[in-house]
Amino acid sequence: MKTNPVYRREMMVSARSLRMPLIITVFNSILAIVALLNMYSNVMQVRLTADVEYGSFLGIYEFVTVVEFIMLMFIMPAITSGTISGERERQTLDLMLTTEMKTWEIVVGKLAAAFVNMFLVVVSSFPLVAVVFVYGGITGKDMLLMLICLVVSALFSGSLGICCSSLFKRSTVSTVAAYAVLALTVVGTYGVNSFAYSMARMDLGQSGYMMGMIGEQAASSGGFLYTLLVNPSVTFLLILQDQTATGNGILEMYGNRGPNLVTDHWVAVSSGVQLALSALFVFIAIKMVRKRGIGRNA
Repeated sequence: MKTNPVYRREMMVSARSLRMPLIITVFNSILAIVALLNMYSNVMQVRLTADVEYGSFLGIYEFVTVVEFIMLMFIMPAITSGTISGERERQTLDLMLTTEMKTWEIVVGKLAAAFVNMFLVVVSSFPLVAVVFVYGGITGKDMLLMLICLVVSALFSGSLGICCSSLFKRSTVSTVAAYAVLALTVVGTYGVNSFAYSMARMDLGQSGYMMGMIGEQAASSGGFLYTLLVNPSVTFLLILQDQTATGNGILEMYGNRGPNLVTDHWVAVSSGVQLALSALFVFIAIKMVRKRGIGRNA
């Protein structure tokens, strides 16, 4: 089986560098310290009160998964947003395009290498997550679902970064653009729904509900709710809240709706939408590199 040459080169460079082992060591050391402190505080609480609150032990699982999600969403764009533009700045992209490599091999190889490195960091921390098995509440199926969510989020943010890297000549500009689009996706969709929900409550209040409970129950953000399908943080929080039974439903924050196919299968639908957007970002990156390339095989 032929291995992508760009992917093979990037992985060889990563394997020879001390950066990745150092990142894994520091990351897992921090998580281990926090996990042990959490366990110690819970055990001391049991000794003092003689009450065992199993829900408190889920804090280890919540903390580790939240940190991993934040890391993926913020580090993946930083890594991939300088892949294509970095080659262009070093004037090596044209040389790569004059070889027998196809444009898609360059883009996919860069993205795959960044994804695999981050995937190793995530998988290396799962033994710490497995500590919660001692107390129960989280199953292997739950961990697998969370892993799938993290993989989808990493692909989404990574493909966004490599798309911006192909659109802009400078790595600095592409990094800023990637974070701006990511912020618009994550924070902007929340803001749009909050604004639409507030306006709906005001309209109902002016109609005679006087902003009472009836108005709050009837108000909703309408079709703007479905913009949250592109928001990886919503998918992650829905999975985490379902597994730990903590917090209020995110979708219910913007009004009550009757059951439908999308809201009943929100995690599956949103994951599919984000994967489709990831494929679109990669397609745009390939087209842009091919458009600006000079090689006969570009």
